Amino acid sequence: MSDTNSRIAEIVNSNDVVLFMKGTPLFPQCGFSSRAIAILEHLGVKYESVDVLQDMEIRQGIKEYSEWPTIPQLYLKGEFLGGSDIMMEMYEAGELQQAMADAGLV
Repeated sequence: MSDTNSRIAEIVNSNDVVLFMKGTPLFPQCGFSSRAIAILEHLGVKYESVDVLQDMEIRQGIKEYSEWPTIPQLYLKGEFLGGSDIMMEMYEAGELQQAMADAGLV
């Protein structure tokens, strides 16, 4: 496992909810990251965010780690859930709320 992969695994596995995004929760740098933050804020879930624009190794490495080509990326209890579109679909279907409840986070 590469050093970058190890760093990502440590972040993912040491936080219940992690969002790898462009920018910060206060200043998202793309519309998809902004939407992902809005969903998490609406759920009232405590989460860790990682600004991939601050670390190019993480920015590329997270795509390899998840085998998913886009950012943002949401992880719940170490499991990759998806990006902004999948988060929205899960939220609208009530699945994201249920996943957070099942994890004991809401």
